[in-house]
Amino acid sequence: MRSTALPAKRLGHALVGLAVAGGLIAVAAPAQAAAGDPVAVSSYAYTSAEGDYIGQGKSGTYKDPQSPMRISGTAESLTVSLPDAEWSIDIAAPRGDKLRPGVYRGAERAAFRTGRSPGLDVSGGSRGCNEVYGSFSVNQIETDADGKVTLLDASFTQNCENATAPALKGAVKYRAYPLSYRFQSDPDDYIGAGRTVSYTGSTSTFKASGGASRVHYTASGKRDDWSADIGAPKGQTLEVGKTYQANRFGDDGLAELDVYGNGRGCNTTSGEFKVTKLALDEAGELKAFAATFKQICGSGGTAALNGTIHYYA
Repeated sequence: MRSTALPAKRLGHALVGLAVAGGLIAVAAPAQAAAGDPVAVSSYAYTSAEGDYIGQGKSGTYKDPQSPMRISGTAESLTVSLPDAEWSIDIAAPRGDKLRPGVYRGAERAAFRTGRSPGLDVSGGSRGCNEVYGSFSVNQIETDADGKVTLLDASFTQNCENATAPALKGAVKYRAYPLSYRFQSDPDDYIGAGRTVSYTGSTSTFKASGGASRVHYTASGKRDDWSADIGAPKGQTLEVGKTYQANRFGDDGLAELDVYGNGRGCNTTSGEFKVTKLALDEAGELKAFAATFKQICGSGGTAALNGTIHYYA
């Protein structure tokens, strides 16, 4: 084993500018957020299987600013470090390419990756691997005009020295906002068909539009296309933290809830939802949204579709 020393623009997946050699970027004091705006998260969490040399069979969670995080590099190759906790996470695209949202398999030790292989190298406590076998997923990544990485949401699995070695698994976020769709469908639920599925930026795309009264949301990935219409009762605006009783068209003084996709939809719905985050821009257009919902399809049924939406919030 070797020893190792250890957004002004709209949130999105874009890689901006040319990739150039990047210097160290320290976590700066965030700009004052407007009331109700979501807050970016910088954190690192890991679990280590018994026998894993790097993590020593332990698990841990670190969150900035209690555990300061630093990021350096470009979309070609980057490093996230936690100096106080002695962790370093190197992630690299195949040579000549750039990191973008997706799943990267067959990763080799980042500094010595060959051919078309992506790179990964996670070290901690002055412990590192001579050989790395692993994979990682990039859910979100952004760069500035100079090509330096300014936002990252990624997860990884690393096997040290051989492909069957006990695994180190982790997730690293740098100034990232939650972006996902998850649902759990009861066995007789028509819309979700009894499945439980999670969609993240490595496999899926998300869109949302609307304003203070109504939100239209879509998620596409894993051979699925989903839509959700969520609205306040007629003449009202959505309130964060309030649980609304709802039906498909917002009839009878109720709120609106209609979740559908893959060619399946409900003629009528009943259920409820709770908005947990809602942020609008100066023009009153949606920029961030989060909610939980429970939808029952048809009249007289009990089978439910339960879901969670995170759109940069």
